[in-house]
Amino acid sequence: MPKNTITAAAATAAAALAVTALTALPAAADAPNPAKDRLAWSACEGNADPRQQCATVTVPLDYRDPHGEQITLAISRIPAAKPSLRHGVLLTIPGGPGGSGLDIPGNAAKRLPQSVLDRFDLVGFDPRGVGRSTPVSCELDRSDLAMVKLRPWPAADGSIDGNLAYERRIAETCARNGGPVLRSISTANEARDIDSLRRALGERRLSAWGTSYGTYPGAVYATMFPERTDRIVLDSNDNPDPTRVERNWLAAFGQGVEDRFPDFATWASAPGNPDRVADTPEEVRPLFLDLATRLDRTPLPWPGADPAELNGNVLRETMLQSLYADAKFPDLARLMLAGLGRRPLPAPAALPEQAVPAVQNTVAVSVGTLCNDVTWPADPAGYAKDVAADRAAHPLTAGMPVNVMPCAFWPFAPAEPAVPVTDRGPANVLLAQNLRDVATPYRGALKLRAAFGDRARMVTVDSGGHDVYRANGNACGDAVVTDYLVTGRRPAQDVFCPAE
Repeated sequence: MPKNTITAAAATAAAALAVTALTALPAAADAPNPAKDRLAWSACEGNADPRQQCATVTVPLDYRDPHGEQITLAISRIPAAKPSLRHGVLLTIPGGPGGSGLDIPGNAAKRLPQSVLDRFDLVGFDPRGVGRSTPVSCELDRSDLAMVKLRPWPAADGSIDGNLAYERRIAETCARNGGPVLRSISTANEARDIDSLRRALGERRLSAWGTSYGTYPGAVYATMFPERTDRIVLDSNDNPDPTRVERNWLAAFGQGVEDRFPDFATWASAPGNPDRVADTPEEVRPLFLDLATRLDRTPLPWPGADPAELNGNVLRETMLQSLYADAKFPDLARLMLAGLGRRPLPAPAALPEQAVPAVQNTVAVSVGTLCNDVTWPADPAGYAKDVAADRAAHPLTAGMPVNVMPCAFWPFAPAEPAVPVTDRGPANVLLAQNLRDVATPYRGALKLRAAFGDRARMVTVDSGGHDVYRANGNACGDAVVTDYLVTGRRPAQDVFCPAE
């Protein structure tokens, strides 16, 4: 199938019309009963924080048929610490897509400042299809769950033939086994689900803190239901281009790795570092590239690992995961040292059997979101051409970010166009962004900032890694976000926070 030839302007216009029509659906538009929480709260199963309570909310499988088949969303909360200061609900929107959010309140309560805990009920949820909400699974073969397969790393010679066969199998298996819930998963439906949670919580307006992928449903919610938003914080942001959506996010890894790798190179060449791999930062990149190429040609046996060898793509996948946080840098350095023969291979981190259902669930929701949000091209030759060009432009990621995904073979068309984020609505959005984020690069965040226009302000932190607020130790950035949540006052203009 050739690439869609519809222009970006036409797609945006069509999506805007769809948003106008669909936000008026009955299940999303009913006014709440103010301050009347409709939920039956009880202790959360298996949660270590005794303050956290859990409940379920029933929502339509299809919002166009609000009285038809229903599914459940699992929701949790930690009530505001000082009821006399309570401002409302701060809904935490998890990343992924496919990430669970049910335990986020308990985890967030350990690191958020007391001024925020005093004023907000911290609320988390498992999005549709995830975890303890009505779950989905593709029932993939266990051998298909290795991250080095789930991310479409090309073969050592750049061929994508193996990727095409794998992604077709994943698409066909998910389409066969995922059922109607998987086909209903989309970012627009997550925004509608968020509004259903707002109604069930008895809130006229909702504050939210979305991270990573969660910034996109947060942005879509603020676009579809602008007058129902209060204080919106979007942390580690993606390009919202409605013609590409998740295709852009995967492609952004190429730039994200280029932005972030120098941080690792500086750390990995620092004197006194027990995991030092080179004498200078300039030596680290060619050392990594040469080692990856050598392992492409001659993998090292690695019994117990999945796959049971250290090859170039296993090294590249470890590199990608390690760049999410400085604390993960040793994982890459130690694997490089083993590949260079300076140390034995570390013990393999095999997927434990008890974790398989959760991985199956995450993969299914991820596939559903990526493939239901927007149509992907299906021409293998186009992917092969893009991979060849990206391997030359971004050798660290070897063409993976622009390679084929299951969506190229997805048999279902998106039920509606992706929602274009706009500047229409209250000026109540604060974006938080690291300069060197491997997963959601700065240049993508600038696209979201531009789409929101004067609705948004952005605080940019001179830091590397993924996640900003209360995550990377930058007091300046944390103070800007905290002040906004506590007072509702955004900065008068965008803020830049230097490294600390």
